[in-house]
Amino acid sequence: MSPTDTIDQKFNLRLQLLAQTVENTIENYLQQDPNIPVKLYEAIHYSIKAGGKRLRPIIVILACQASGGTQKDALPAAAAIEMIHTYSLIHDDLPAMDDDDYRRGKPSNHKVFGEGIAILAGDSLLTLAFNILASNIANTTLVRDLVLELSHAAGASGMIGGQVEDLLSVNAHKTLEKVELIHQGKTAMLIRAAARMGGLCAQTTANKIDKLGEFGLKLGHAFQITDDLLDITSTLQEMGKPTQKDHKAGKLTYPSVVGVDKAQQQVKILIEQALGELEDFKDAAEPLRQLARMIILRRK
Repeated sequence: MSPTDTIDQKFNLRLQLLAQTVENTIENYLQQDPNIPVKLYEAIHYSIKAGGKRLRPIIVILACQASGGTQKDALPAAAAIEMIHTYSLIHDDLPAMDDDDYRRGKPSNHKVFGEGIAILAGDSLLTLAFNILASNIANTTLVRDLVLELSHAAGASGMIGGQVEDLLSVNAHKTLEKVELIHQGKTAMLIRAAARMGGLCAQTTANKIDKLGEFGLKLGHAFQITDDLLDITSTLQEMGKPTQKDHKAGKLTYPSVVGVDKAQQQVKILIEQALGELEDFKDAAEPLRQLARMIILRRK
């Protein structure tokens, strides 16, 4: 075993522990409200416990630590952004959207609980995310800044807007400008917000928060291009959801515009650019650097 393998294994273990901490934190928040109807709680719990990379909340935590803050400082924001992400996945899988029967290797929420409950489970996670920020952070200025950051990234000019553009892109004229617009909205903006929210939780300087945001934006674009590539090259067993659906549906993706080889090259370029945004953070940002490099190697 090489030293690099050992480091990677240690870092992977750290990521697993962080993911479990985020999941436990969300579970604790859910249990604090005894008035959630049982069926709704089951539907929310089903998607929260379905696993996943927990990329966004981990970025919040690592960005906070890189900026001089602690894991405890970041946990409410980390939980909130994962709730937003999970709600978006529940809704994305619906027949009216991407119509996916599987998510993370399990039946999609609406296949288990029905479309109505799935929609309401997503709605609940969306609203609960902002409740968590307001209820668990004493600094009201910080709450305001986090709410503004998250709502902008997840809203009509961010994630939702990107999803609209994605829906409208089926069999549309393929241009690089359009695909980058889709990627920025539906993926990169929320990852940008995760990095910025970490800096906000640490109450670092505006300049460093902006640097973190640029890191997250470039990382988000690289992540989505990789997702597009995996839709072509991976399998249901590896991905935990059907593959080649975007290609068959005529959706606008990065490889469909520039080809697989150039898409792979662009991922590497974006990761290098993202790493360049972390120079001012020196060694404190090494976990963020490791996380970024892992994007190139991901298989699901």
